[in-house]
Parts: sequence; structure tokens; C-alpha cells
Amino acid sequence: MPALIVIPARLKATRLPDKPLAMIGDQPMIVHVWRRAVAANAGPVVVACGDQAIADVITKAGGTAVMTDPDLPSGSDRVHAAAESYDPSATFDVVVNVQGDLPTLEPKLVAASVTPLARPEIDIATVVAKIILPEELTDIAVVKAAMSLNPGETIGPTLYFSRNLIPSGPGDHYHHIGIYAFRREALRRFVALKPTVLELRERLEQLRAIENGMRMAAALVDTIPLGVDTPADLDRARRLLGVA
Repeated sequence: MPALIVIPARLKATRLPDKPLAMIGDQPMIVHVWRRAVAANAGPVVVACGDQAIADVITKAGGTAVMTDPDLPSGSDRVHAAAESYDPSATFDVVVNVQGDLPTLEPKLVAASVTPLARPEIDIATVVAKIILPEELTDIAVVKAAMSLNPGETIGPTLYFSRNLIPSGPGDHYHHIGIYAFRREALRRFVALKPTVLELRERLEQLRAIENGMRMAAALVDTIPLGVDTPADLDRARRLLGVA
């Protein structure tokens, strides 16, 4: 299934200013993410840049940068804008949104995110991993997916997402990883929708799709990349990548 990989990035961040340009070893974080997305061999990779400084480091590294309006409200809007600019004839049926703050991303997760779209009824696909660490169950920074997954299956519908522990009762719980594979028309529809009640309440953009009847599914993977949101996360990323 032909896919275009888009990494949205902008410098405005409250907890970690200029986050995409934060150095990890001798490379900015956004370059680490770009290299890992390229290594997935899932399709061409472009960085949707809200700022010229980001475009400059990506171009210097040999990547493709697409400038987007810095006032776009979300990463999904930036991904859509970049996809329309880079591929106006919609050659690519699938657009994958890879967050620009995942410097430890394993390339296989990018390819895995597309696999649920083999089911024609699915509009948007993503990835999850089983929660192993007890502290993640109550950590509101860890988004949980309520996922219908039968024994032996690795792909199933995702029915809701929350920062609280869902669902109740005995069984596995799943950590949502912020990578999304959109069918092209689903992405166009999604960005045209207004923010919804549950999206605003949970502060989770993917709920907009569910509230509007779009169908989501996830692939189960065995690794969780570190998302960098704070200086402490950045230090941890440096240690994990051996450049502390």
C-alpha cells in the first residue's frame, strides 16, 4: 500500500522550547526522527516544517522539507498541508503521521502502523503496545486505548482513548503510540472537522475521528518509543541513544 510519511514539526512548545532543534549528540532531535522514519522503507519521508530553522536542518541532512503555515492548529493539519503540497495529485493512498518528538522510534513501527488499513472498513490506523510497567497504568501522560483484541490477534479496532485507565475489569491494557496512518480521504475529512466535546475534554485529537463515526484500528507492537516533552525526557533520550 503506497504511503507518504510526514513528520510535523514546529518550534512553539511550552515545556521544551525549540524542541525539534534540541541536540541529541551531534544531531537535532528532528533529524534523528527523520532518519528513523527513512529507515522504515515504508515510503518517501517529508518533514512538515512550521519554521524555517527546522527546514534548514532537514535540508542540510539530505531530507525533504515542506514549509507549512506556522499558525495551523495541530500536527494533523500540518501533515495534511504538507501532503497536499508534496503530492497534489494524491499518488499516495496513505499518509502516515509520525510525531517529531520520538527520537528513539524503531523504524518497524512506521510500517506496522499501516497494516490495519488492509481492512477496507478502517479509516485511520495506529499502533499500541501492552502496558508492562505498573506506574503507566495511572500515569495520565500515557494515553490508553480501549481495544478489542481477541486471543492470538495483533490487529483490532480501537473504540476509545483516554488518559485514565480503560477498560475496567481484568485483562491487558494498551499504551497508545502516537503514529497514525490515514487513508488520504480520511485525512482530508478529519482536518475539515471541528474539535469535538470529548476531544477537548480528554485533550486527545484522535477522539474527533471516533466522535464523527470514523473507524480506527491498531496494530499491537512490542516496543514503545520515548516521547520527548520535557528537559528530563530529553536527558533520558540522550542516555538511551548513548550520547549523554
